[in-house]
Amino acid sequence: MKTLHTHVLGFPRIGARRELKTALEAFWRGELDEAALEAAGAALRARHWALQAEAGLELVTVGDFAFYDQVASHIQLFGCEPARFGFDEAATPLTRYFAMARGERGGHTACCAHPHAGQHSGHALDMTKWFDTNYHYLVPEFGPETAFTLAGERLLADVAEAQALGHRVKATLIGPLTFLWLGTARADGFDRLSLLEKLLPVYTTLLMRLKAQGVEWVQVDEPILGLDLPQAWRNAFEIAYWLLAQSGARIMLATYFSPLEENLGLACRLPVAGLHVDGVRAAHELTSVCDWLALPKVLSVGIVDGRNIWRTDLDAAIAVLAPLLDKRGALWLAPSCSLLHVPLSLADESALDPEVRSWLAFATEKLAELATLKAALRGDDAPQLMEARAAVASRARSTRVHSDAVAARVHALPGDADRRGAPFAARQVVQRARLRLPAFPTTTIGSFPQTAAIRAARAAFRRGALPLDQYHSAMRAEIAHAVARQEAIGLDVLVHGEAERNDMVEYFGEQLDGFVFTQHGWVQSYGSRCVKPPVLYGDVARPRAMTVDWAVHAQSLSARPVKGMLTGPVTILQWSFVRDDQPRALTALQIALAMRDEVADLQAGAIGIIQIDEPALREGLPLRRARWDDYLAWATRAFRITAGAARDDTQIHTHMCYAEFNDILPQIAALDADVITIETSRSDMALLDGFGKFRYPNEIGPGVYDIHSPAVPGTDAIERLLRKAAQVIPAANLWVNPDCGLKTRGWAETEAALVNMVAAARRMRA
Repeated sequence: MKTLHTHVLGFPRIGARRELKTALEAFWRGELDEAALEAAGAALRARHWALQAEAGLELVTVGDFAFYDQVASHIQLFGCEPARFGFDEAATPLTRYFAMARGERGGHTACCAHPHAGQHSGHALDMTKWFDTNYHYLVPEFGPETAFTLAGERLLADVAEAQALGHRVKATLIGPLTFLWLGTARADGFDRLSLLEKLLPVYTTLLMRLKAQGVEWVQVDEPILGLDLPQAWRNAFEIAYWLLAQSGARIMLATYFSPLEENLGLACRLPVAGLHVDGVRAAHELTSVCDWLALPKVLSVGIVDGRNIWRTDLDAAIAVLAPLLDKRGALWLAPSCSLLHVPLSLADESALDPEVRSWLAFATEKLAELATLKAALRGDDAPQLMEARAAVASRARSTRVHSDAVAARVHALPGDADRRGAPFAARQVVQRARLRLPAFPTTTIGSFPQTAAIRAARAAFRRGALPLDQYHSAMRAEIAHAVARQEAIGLDVLVHGEAERNDMVEYFGEQLDGFVFTQHGWVQSYGSRCVKPPVLYGDVARPRAMTVDWAVHAQSLSARPVKGMLTGPVTILQWSFVRDDQPRALTALQIALAMRDEVADLQAGAIGIIQIDEPALREGLPLRRARWDDYLAWATRAFRITAGAARDDTQIHTHMCYAEFNDILPQIAALDADVITIETSRSDMALLDGFGKFRYPNEIGPGVYDIHSPAVPGTDAIERLLRKAAQVIPAANLWVNPDCGLKTRGWAETEAALVNMVAAARRMRA
């Protein structure tokens, strides 16, 4: 009898209606106490475990829930909160947790005994992208002084909670080597790997406690096995897992996001009870893994895409799985990675286009796909197969997916479409003559606070309770308000504030051909921040101008320059659920041509500065360096095609944030943006060093305060950062701006921070 099991590596935690977001933000406002927040978390966990059990999963996954971020949870789990926070003994674990995530006012309770000792000790942990996803994790800080102690009460309590509800449990942990790899060194030259010897006993103790509590399997995630690892890190795996095996726990080693390649043999021979591999991104390796992985080790195949929302071609999946099952006699079936990266359920998507809806599967539907695959492979009757086949066939033959006009435009694209008229040095002269900005010009990244009034007007308009003309009047009034406040603050380059925009990608997708939208397709980006990615199902075109009227209206209210604000083609691509029936490079090119038309129309409307945001450029970089050149070639070309409509005297800005840029600085320079703004405050300007060493040729605005923290930076603190920046970048090329957009902040803290920022810039001019 062939043995088949189904499981998931992780499940969405925000809730069908973003209940976690609601609870978190109420807690931060002081409207909920810790007990109420914990109760909200317990209710979500119970609901999600029930969904897994109802779908036939023998084991529910425990340990994937986090109030802010799973990496931050592991920092507490292993007792390595950075000493610089100076936590008071009376501070609760949740208060400390949110302080690490949000800065020294991370919760609504004071928590830091020495918040101003030396360098600003209470600033939040750095935040960066989780591998090549749009999820942001909080970066652990390691140094020679780092010690590890087990603080496993929360995880063990979650296990007991699931068991009390009648569930069999598979616990999940980030593996020790991945945990160290994801961190940053507090001291120059410090080797994070040197901490492994201190960390492993704590892991081993935790594994023993989980086993003693009746946990049947422990999933240990080591996605860095899909990276180009230094030899020392590769060597450390066998030693580490030999020690972990002494715990007696059954370990399922999990890899995802990338092929194993040279690490395939290593992963297969580690002393673990099972191995999970990504059967979507590394399908070509499945036969080799099957051959290399000794029996009776369990092979878990991630056959359902955990990163995208298209239904699985179940017949194709069965064709892949059946030979593996015949060879091994047993398989575990799973999504390729955690389902954290997809929305929870299609159940409430009643307004979604019915044809496109039939092509989709969210997290709950992916659980059903696993059950159907399991039944089909067992030879049981699986009526759902017929429905799945019909959906796949419908999508393949749909006339809505392809556009002859878009194909013709791509084919006719001139070879020089990605080049500006003159080199940067010449453009800089004519732009400065046109704009007449002071030294250290001040600006913001684009968005201003989305107030309750703005959200209420948008919601009323969407449900038909507010006529179009009244909605436009309300948004024009909000733009006027934002412009007036910026002028009062003294900013040099203004923005219209983006009151009319729900999201920097969704807003554009709603106005482009080839996209559809969900009502509740929310995905966590970080903390309480959720995004609702568009579904990009077909060829992309721009039927009409999207931002011009708003930008021109804002410019009419001020003699100071107002930036036109666009989202770049790679970010629209990365932050959408993208069609998988053609190369991503072609889809990016289609988006670039649509956004190029918008650049031309803004320019025709006398907008002299146009910002094309590309925060996802680094995120899209393949995890294997061998694939970098191809990606960077088409991604940077897509940006240049978008910007290529600009005249020499039109200043093109771009913005990037929360990523490591040093490895791709030549390609960032190749974007040929006149000004780039980047996030640097959480790293205390350390991210800027690479730009200085590279001698970045164009102008640059390093972020001078962290917009994700409610703390208002002082003028002295901002000036200190600017002086550090001026040591590595020519002062004549420096701009002054926050790290990112201000959409999630309140007006009071925003205004206070920007007043201090303008004051610091004026000091620098003096």
